[in-house]
Amino acid sequence: MADMTLSEVTRLQTTLQRLLGSPKLTVNKPSRKGMSVELAVSGEVIGTVHRDEDEGEVSYAIHITVLEEDLPAA
Repeated sequence: MADMTLSEVTRLQTTLQRLLGSPKLTVNKPSRKGMSVELAVSGEVIGTVHRDEDEGEVSYAIHITVLEEDLPAA
């Protein structure tokens, strides 16, 4: 996994906000090297973003975690 540049983080955030229709979505570069880039909505972290480079092509994978306790009652 390669580290993401600030430019990549900003461009990815803009693209995700447009694709998902939410200006409240942010992509946050970690404060320490080696930590995951976080995906947040209104400041609440909902997942991580991973960068992959294969044969010169770059892609980004998003892993979103939803805790059962955060779901509405059945």
